[in-house]
Amino acid sequence: MNDGWSADYLLSFISLHNVLGATGAIFYIVSMSMKTAIPLRITSLVSTLCLLGASLLVHAVPAIALYTLLLPVHSIRLWQMLQLIRKVRAAVGSDLSMDWLRPYMKRRSYRKGDILFRKGDVADEMFLVGSGRFRVMELDNELRPGEIFGELGLLTPGYRRTQSVECIESGHVMTLPYDELRAIYFENPQFGFYFLQLASSRLLEVVTHTEEMLAAERAAHAAGR
Repeated sequence: MNDGWSADYLLSFISLHNVLGATGAIFYIVSMSMKTAIPLRITSLVSTLCLLGASLLVHAVPAIALYTLLLPVHSIRLWQMLQLIRKVRAAVGSDLSMDWLRPYMKRRSYRKGDILFRKGDVADEMFLVGSGRFRVMELDNELRPGEIFGELGLLTPGYRRTQSVECIESGHVMTLPYDELRAIYFENPQFGFYFLQLASSRLLEVVTHTEEMLAAERAAHAAGR
């Protein structure tokens, strides 16, 4: 073997800081291939820990500062995502309530007779009933505290309202902008599945109401013959 590449020469590169640095680099490259948030945060956190350890061993002050700042960022984001998944699983396991989203929402009050939005209006937020009573005008369905509405606009072409909603007893709602709803949807596959369940249940309500109206019209037409 060439003296320049002898075993002793190669072994001289095997040190704790080099091993940590190489491990950190490998995990960093792996994190770039991750398609979901949780594995990405975990691999990024391992990479940061390894690179921070290597930097401490060689006293690389700029690198130490960088990885010291990145460590809490990755840790906090990972914790937030795990908390969100836990809440989503609990919500999906019980019913189609979105009470767990209240901390992310803003309060808005309405009086009896107020129209929250009309069919065809541009949609940019989802609602959760906090108090009072609200009615879906086209379906004549009443919305009570704890129920959500306005989510279907996110799925329609041009983001348009599919129904009209009015306040029939003064109260308040909680609102969540679609931009924040999208962020939660794309960061969390569990929430994406939950949201599809929610939208599907709403569409089934519309289909059922339509079928009942058609049946009533047929019965009225048959009686009038």
